Amino acid sequence: MLDTTRRVATPEGIELTLHLAGPVPRALAWAIDFALRIAVVLVVSMFAPLIGKAGIGVVLLTAFFVEWLLPAWFEASWRGQTPGKRAMGIAVLNDDGTPLRWGAALTRNLLRAVDFLPFLYGIGLAAMLANRDFKRLGDLAAGTVVVYQLDKERISREIPEVPPIVPPVPLSLEEQRAVLELAERAGSLTRERLEELAELPSPLVGRLAGDRAAVRLLGMASHIAGRE
Repeated sequence: MLDTTRRVATPEGIELTLHLAGPVPRALAWAIDFALRIAVVLVVSMFAPLIGKAGIGVVLLTAFFVEWLLPAWFEASWRGQTPGKRAMGIAVLNDDGTPLRWGAALTRNLLRAVDFLPFLYGIGLAAMLANRDFKRLGDLAAGTVVVYQLDKERISREIPEVPPIVPPVPLSLEEQRAVLELAERAGSLTRERLEELAELPSPLVGRLAGDRAAVRLLGMASHIAGRE
């Protein structure tokens, strides 16, 4: 299985492939959301003096709302996305691939206070790097993952045209799926990354390296797909 994909079965028995989002796109999404939250508070601050001393309370309530409740509302109402996540093409889902609900959205957002410690999400980053699903503490507590919302029109899922090659050893269903998935994603990977991944299954490619290993593995994907 590729290192950034996970397969899960929904309660309805449907198998989904989730493409996990790492720290970089999540940090960029947070930066966009943070800028928008600051803009909202600044706009409210401009008009707050019009109602006298009560304006300070309005500003504080607005800051609390946009920092802790608004992101959770967006995620629960916008299919797991805030404006920043939508701009980066990522979304939050439950671990089983089902849409995020209000309770989980609120839990993961309130725990940002812990993930932020000691500064700039230090604990959150350490937690993400320590587990295979890139989960910060809020995700672990809420049972959520952050994944890419792939644009099917933008990302080709076609297997490259390579002469089919019969695998030298029998492959399980899961192993066949992994080979096919690598071939389907070949167009979205750099050549170096494709060759790096192709060299990993040594029982299939032997001592081949680089482009030769990639071509051989793509040929096996063609065979698995039933090409003649």
